Amino acid sequence: MTLFEKHNETLLNAIDALHARTFYAAFVEHPAPAVYGETADVDGQGKFKNWLGSKFSELKQSGEVSWAGQEESPYLQEPLKISYPIFSSNTLVEKAKSSFHVWRKVSAKDRAGILLESLERVKARFFEIAYATMHTTGQGYMMAFQASGPHAADRALEAIAAGYEELNRFPQTALWDKPMGKYNLKINKEWRAVPKGVSVVIGCSTFPTWNSVTGIYGSLITGNPVIVKPHPGAILPIAIFVAEIQKVLAENNLDPSICQLAVDTYDKMITRELAEHPDVKVIDFTGNSAFGNYLEALPGKTVFTEKTGVNSVILDSAEDIDKTAANLAFSVNLYSGQMCTAPQNFYIPEGGIKTPAGNVSFDQFAEKLVANINGLIDNPKAGPFVLGAVQNKKTSERVAEAEKIPGKVWLKSRSFENPMFKKARVATPVIVEVDATKQDIFSKELFGPIALLIKTKDTNQSIQLAQAMAQQHGAISCGAYTTDAEVKEKIADAMALAATPVSFNLTGGIYMNQNAAFSDFHVTGGNPSGNASFTNPEYVTKRFTWVGHRESVM
Repeated sequence: MTLFEKHNETLLNAIDALHARTFYAAFVEHPAPAVYGETADVDGQGKFKNWLGSKFSELKQSGEVSWAGQEESPYLQEPLKISYPIFSSNTLVEKAKSSFHVWRKVSAKDRAGILLESLERVKARFFEIAYATMHTTGQGYMMAFQASGPHAADRALEAIAAGYEELNRFPQTALWDKPMGKYNLKINKEWRAVPKGVSVVIGCSTFPTWNSVTGIYGSLITGNPVIVKPHPGAILPIAIFVAEIQKVLAENNLDPSICQLAVDTYDKMITRELAEHPDVKVIDFTGNSAFGNYLEALPGKTVFTEKTGVNSVILDSAEDIDKTAANLAFSVNLYSGQMCTAPQNFYIPEGGIKTPAGNVSFDQFAEKLVANINGLIDNPKAGPFVLGAVQNKKTSERVAEAEKIPGKVWLKSRSFENPMFKKARVATPVIVEVDATKQDIFSKELFGPIALLIKTKDTNQSIQLAQAMAQQHGAISCGAYTTDAEVKEKIADAMALAATPVSFNLTGGIYMNQNAAFSDFHVTGGNPSGNASFTNPEYVTKRFTWVGHRESVM
């Protein structure tokens, strides 16, 4: 049985899910022993600990110039002391170029089988990846397991399915038969999906696998060799993915250099060298807008970016204001606001929020939001695990500075005790009321647990401001609460024109921060927050070119 035959049912289910857009998950998101094994958690934690202070020796790469690693645990505030092989940019690119002419000749079926098998192997390491993610990003255990394990694997599968679907959209050959009266003009035609070439995937520090695997697998399924350049602060989670891909490639007599890990250090980063290399044709990037804009401006490159944005919440009316406040409080607290989809600007009419029990004033809602945030933080069974730890010291500094924003400070940031990690770098949300005229303050992303309450004249101004922020500065998500059908359509239409998806009236266990594979397009590519979307057809079709040949039939 070939690998394609082994995984064909999974691939077909994933393709069906792409079209249906209903719930589908090939990988179980709950770390249940019944699914993953009774000792999977303990074994995974042990494997992670075994990497501490040692060399990551699983890569099938050679020619390193040194070994290095600078990852630090936000929970322990201590270096992990894991070292990785360091390669020159030229070595990485030359090996990728060499493997390109092998990988591009592999059929789409065989590529899909190999990549699907790699995900099956990664599945066996979800717990190891979870602990690696915790201690590089600061995510709580459950988020680390889900986001870097099953959710990332589903996003990778989604990219494989989308790529395979597009590669098979048109026939490989056809007889073109044109009637010409007394005779027919016949031409044999063939079409080839030609990959663009060497691909570089640039990772981020907060979601090292979820934000990278779509680019990795999207390029690989379409025939492009990939160089994975992780953030120096979060290497191990994606290194495990790369190692498993390399193992399956080698087992199938293919060059492991088809997918390489390119580790660098803060003092000697190689990102620009790789991006500007003339033989690099495709670039995927997640990170700040300044660097993303630089990449988008590079000539001769196909670039996919996810950058920064200003996410809004529009509050008009609510069926249950307490459930609304609780949902939004969780969204603000989740991973200490270190998600690209986290809410930042809350637009609240000066006349209050309409509810069945009467209007809830601006101040009343602010008090409810603060109470719910504090209630979650102070819950020892939930708070530390929902907020996690702060990945970067600069984020903590930004939170402290936010308290100096002109306006009423409704909630100051404070520390809390994580029962498992006494030294964890933590910062609870800061909430500041900002005048609607102070657009210079709320028209930029304030990454981290920072929320701004903006008092508007009415809902119309709230919509106008949210739309303007998205159009001018980008937005990846938007939340809205209204019980009025006309207002709902007005919000939906305005934000659609700003290429920003809206989550309406969320309460309970679903939050505006979350995006589901096979259903939600992550980033739209239509505003300054990014030029690409996980995972629409363009996300894979731009990685290859259709080329046709023809020959007369004599």
